[in-house]
Amino acid sequence: MRRPGKRARRFIAAVAVGAAALPLLGAGTFFALDRIYPLPPVGEVPVSAQVVDRDGRLLRAFATQEGRWRLPVSLGEVDPQFVRMLVAYEDKRFRDHHGVDPVAMLRASVQFAVNGRIVSGGSTLTMQLARLMEVGGGQSISVKLRQMFRALQIERKLTKDQILERYLTLAPYGGNIEGIRAASLAWFGKEPKKLRLSEAALLVSLPQSPETRRPDRNPDNAKQARDRVLQRMADAGVIEPFEVARASAARLSGKRRGLPALAPHLADAAMRARPEADSIELTIDRDIQSSLETVARNAVRRLGPKLSLAMILADSRTGEILAEVGSADYFDTSRSGRVDMTRAPRSPGSTLKPFIYGLALEQGIVVPETMMRDRPTNFSGYRPENFDTMYQGDVTVREALQLSLNVPAVQLLESVGPAALMQRLRRSGVEPVLPKEEQPGLAIGLGGVGLSLADLVQAYAALANGGNAVTLVDGVHGVRAPYRLNAVLSAKAAWQVGDILSGVPVPAASAPRPIAYKTGTSYGYRDAWSVGYDGRYVLGVWVGRADNGAVPGSTGGGTAAPILFEAFARSGLEPVPFAGPPPGAKTIARADLPEGLKRFVPKSAALVPVAGTVSGPEIVYPPQGARIELAETSGAAFSPLVLKLQGGKAPFRWIANGQPLDGVFRRRTATWMPDGKGFSKLTVIDAAGKATTVDVLIQ
Repeated sequence: MRRPGKRARRFIAAVAVGAAALPLLGAGTFFALDRIYPLPPVGEVPVSAQVVDRDGRLLRAFATQEGRWRLPVSLGEVDPQFVRMLVAYEDKRFRDHHGVDPVAMLRASVQFAVNGRIVSGGSTLTMQLARLMEVGGGQSISVKLRQMFRALQIERKLTKDQILERYLTLAPYGGNIEGIRAASLAWFGKEPKKLRLSEAALLVSLPQSPETRRPDRNPDNAKQARDRVLQRMADAGVIEPFEVARASAARLSGKRRGLPALAPHLADAAMRARPEADSIELTIDRDIQSSLETVARNAVRRLGPKLSLAMILADSRTGEILAEVGSADYFDTSRSGRVDMTRAPRSPGSTLKPFIYGLALEQGIVVPETMMRDRPTNFSGYRPENFDTMYQGDVTVREALQLSLNVPAVQLLESVGPAALMQRLRRSGVEPVLPKEEQPGLAIGLGGVGLSLADLVQAYAALANGGNAVTLVDGVHGVRAPYRLNAVLSAKAAWQVGDILSGVPVPAASAPRPIAYKTGTSYGYRDAWSVGYDGRYVLGVWVGRADNGAVPGSTGGGTAAPILFEAFARSGLEPVPFAGPPPGAKTIARADLPEGLKRFVPKSAALVPVAGTVSGPEIVYPPQGARIELAETSGAAFSPLVLKLQGGKAPFRWIANGQPLDGVFRRRTATWMPDGKGFSKLTVIDAAGKATTVDVLIQ
C-alpha cells in the first residue's frame, strides 16, 4: 500500500491537532468568558416572607416587594410524580447533560430548518432557570447563546437537585404566582406534596405559556395543555394508560384561591417584630387555629352586625399558645376586623371572682361548704347588686361562686384585701390597668379594672396548672414573665376552685365537656367573657364591639359560654382529666366543719346590711341619654331591648312612649320591643307609686 506523501501527512497531522485543540479552545474560550462575564450570585432566591405553625406548616404568606407570590420549596416537599413528569416533559436527559443538551439542540435545529418555524425548543431546565434568573425572554440566537453560556456556569455552581429547586421556586404559573408551591396553593388549595395526577399535569404545562393557559381565564386551553402532558407521559411509559384516562376525565378547577391567611393579627405582629426574616415559626397549631377561626366567623354571623370575637387557647403545662383569634374576620371592616382584641384592655366583669375565692380558701377563711349571706349590703358606701338584682339569702361558698353572686364575692374580697388580689394577679404574669393614681378597691372584684383576653388566659393558666404561674408564649409577643418562685394560689386552693367551677351547669344546647369555667359581663353589656380549662388546656373567649359600644342582652353566660364549649369541641383536642385532689383538699360535709367555718362572718365593721325604707326605682339600663343600636331581625323589626332597674318595691309597671308594657313585672328586668328608630321615653313605676324616667335614642 502506498504511503501518503509528505504533504498529505502534514495535512492529516494538522487536522488531528486541530480536532484535539477544538475542545481545549472551547474550554479556554468558556473560562475566559466566565471571568469576563461571571455568573451573578446563585444563592437563595428572594421569596415571600412566611409565618408557619409549630410544625412548619404555612399560616400566612406575604407577597414579595415586587408583588409576587413566591414561596420557598425543596424537592422533598413536592410530589415525586410531578418531578418525574416535569423532567420527562421538559428535559428528559436532565441528569446527564452539563447544562446544554446537544441532542435536543440538534433536533430543534433540524425541525426549524425543515418547517421554517420552531416546532420544539431545545432549552434544558438549566437554560430555563438561566432565563428566569437573569436573561429576558425571546427566541433570538443571541438570547439562546447567552442562556446556554449561563446554563454551563450554573451547572458548575449547583447540583442537579439545587437547579430543580430553584426552577420550581421561580417558574411562572400565571399572574403574580411564581413557583410550584404558590401555584399548588393558589390553583388547588393544597401543598405540592399532595397533588393528584391531573393537577400535576396542569402544573407541568403552565410555565410554557402561563397566561394563555391560566385555568381561571382560559379553561379550554388549560385542559388541552394538561391532556397533552398526560398523553406524552403515557407514550413515554411514565404513566399507565388507565391512569391517564382517569386524569383526563377529571374536572378542571377554574378558581384561583387566596393563599392561607390564618392567624392574621399574629402574623402581622410577627412581621413587624422581625421584618427581615424569611420565615417565622409560631407556637400555633394550624388545624386548631383554622377550626377556631371558623367557630368565630360562624358565631358572629348568628349574633348580629358590628360584633367582634376573640379567642386564645393555650397549653397550661408548656405555656404554648395553640390558637389565637384576634377578631371574628380580619377582612370585615364593619366589625373592625383588623383590631386585635386579644390584647385590648377591657373590663373583665366577674371573671376575677375565682381568684377572690381562691385567696379566701387558701387563707382558711372559708371552705367550699361554708355558708354565706347574699343580701343587700353597704360596704362603706359601695352597694353591689347581683346581675339579676335578685338575692339568694343563705348560700354555700360553692353555690355563691357557681351562681356568680356579687355580694358574697365582695364580702370575701373585703376580707382578703384588694391589694392581695392585685398581687396574686401580678404573680401570674398579669399587670391589671387601673385609672391613673387610683388604688385598688372593692370594685375590681366585679370588673373595675382593665385586663385583656391574653391577661385572663394567662391568669387562668395558673389555675389549670395547679396554682403555679406559667409564661404563655406565641412566638411573637413579649409576655410578662410571672414570678416563678411564687405560686399564684396554693395547690389546694387551686384544686378547690377548679372543683367548684367544674360544677357550673353546661350552657343550654351545648354538648357537655368536663371543664371548669367562669363567665363575666361588663357594665352596660359591653363585654361578654367566658374562660375555661380542663386538666391541661385553657381557653378564653371575648365577645363585644371593638369600639366599646354596648351590645344589649349579650352576656358571658348566654353569649360567650356556648362559644367556649363549641370551640373546645371543634379544637380536635381530647379532654384531659383534672388531677386528683392534693393533700388536705378533700371535701368535708358542712355538719362536720368546725364551728368557725360553718358560717362566714364578714370581717369589716363597715360592712352593714342596708336597712330602713326602700328607695324608689332607678333605671340602670338603658341609662339616661343612651344611644342604642339594635340588630334588625327579618323585615324592619328590632330585636328586644333588655330593661334593667335597681331599688324600688316590686311589682313594677313599665311604660314606653306612653304605652304600658303587657304584664306586671316582679323581677327587676324586662324586655321591650321598640317600634322604630328615634327618641323614646321609658318610665317605671313601683308598688309604692314611685317612678323614674329616662330618654333614649334608638338608631
